[in-house]
Amino acid sequence: MIIVTGAAGFIGSCLVSKLNSSGYNNIVVVDDFSKTAKEKNLEGKNIMHWVERENFVNWIGSNQEEIEFIFHLGARTDTTEFDREVFNKLNLNYSKDVWTKCVDYQIPLVYASSAATYGLGELGYGDDESRIPQLMPLNPYGESKNEFDKWALAQEKKPFFWAGLKFFNVYGPNEYHKGRMASVIFHAFNQINETSKMKLFRSHKEGIADGHQERDFVSVTDVVQVCEFLMHHRKDSGIYNLGSGKARTFLDLARAVFKALGKEENIEFIDTPEDIRDTYQYYTEAPMEKLRSIGYEIPFLSLEQGIGDYVSNYLSSKKYY
Repeated sequence: MIIVTGAAGFIGSCLVSKLNSSGYNNIVVVDDFSKTAKEKNLEGKNIMHWVERENFVNWIGSNQEEIEFIFHLGARTDTTEFDREVFNKLNLNYSKDVWTKCVDYQIPLVYASSAATYGLGELGYGDDESRIPQLMPLNPYGESKNEFDKWALAQEKKPFFWAGLKFFNVYGPNEYHKGRMASVIFHAFNQINETSKMKLFRSHKEGIADGHQERDFVSVTDVVQVCEFLMHHRKDSGIYNLGSGKARTFLDLARAVFKALGKEENIEFIDTPEDIRDTYQYYTEAPMEKLRSIGYEIPFLSLEQGIGDYVSNYLSSKKYY
């Protein structure tokens, strides 16, 4: 059995679909299934068992002989949530419990970390594990992810294979339920369809033009492909960046969405809200040499390729992956 936690969510449900397409139907999905907004993410997928999040840690002990691999993608991901106890419970302590079970039963584990651990990038964005204790995340979500990374690295006992993946700005199908936390591409598609224009934040940093703030945007189809690679690789444990490896501007993003929709560009700049202005990231880019060094050779989609696929094959028809 292959376990996917957070399976009803954005990346988790796409991973279930990817595994199904590769012939894996022995999938166990773990989540809080009371949230009906995510139900369609798992419709039509081949699933062996459904396990409630609160029961999962104990369930591992009862089923450990049949478990082949665990993808622990479930987490509280709201960067606007500031109740640290929520993150301590769901992101930190829960992940420790899953890790401990993987150690006890020697189950290989891939878990979701985040590029939010890098904060403003004061130490760069390289996935050098020696720098992780010095990172300065900007919010409790990023702190919870970094705390678990630090805890995992400090453990004397580890699963025989484990990998933490620092997801950068992931976009793609199955994020319909995410509301304000959905990708900029999702919001751009809706905004352009509704108003025929796109609003971008004005730059408040000297030397950077409006719309030239840069992020590393990565398609979820690339993310789940890396996950499947690691499931087969099962060596070179550690913490890895997972982005496209190429920073792109929000102006590039908006133009690609207009092009995918076949609409004329109409971009307007508005002030960045003052409450986020001081912590607003003007640049993120994932150095990907570490993942490449262990044998991952598949090219990542360009921003234009990824947006074209997302808009044409999913958003325009409200399809799921």
